[in-house]
Amino acid sequence: MDEKKRAERREQRYNQTFAAFMTYLRRVGSISEEVAEKSAVAVLCALERRILPDEAKDLESQLPVKLRELVRRCDTHAGIQPHKIHRPEFVAMVADELGVPPDRAEHLILSVFHTLRAQVSEGEARQVEGQLPPDLRSLWERSVTSHG
Repeated sequence: MDEKKRAERREQRYNQTFAAFMTYLRRVGSISEEVAEKSAVAVLCALERRILPDEAKDLESQLPVKLRELVRRCDTHAGIQPHKIHRPEFVAMVADELGVPPDRAEHLILSVFHTLRAQVSEGEARQVEGQLPPDLRSLWERSVTSHG
């Protein structure tokens, strides 16, 4: 198989895994394609500012490549120290990024968290959960029951 064919297949796989992630998120959150993509990026960007860099890399490694590329370009909250973000700040960051009220942002966060938990291994989900403060961890845990 020539390199061109390999590149085409790789691109097709990238597109398929990204589409599957977004389809699942749209279904879970009852949201449009545009809202799903913006929400995924906003929540992942905020989450990566909350967890340690090594854990963020581990989490990213289990995401669709196209989603990883979108998150890597996110520098919205780059100046925020990871361990300073609790639930109110996290919800406010996402709400501000998406231009929605906090209650809508929380719904979108729960939808993205639920989709993430379905995408990553159970071990990775536990590692992310272990780095969250109790108030934010409860939101991570609630994502399973509120959308499961």
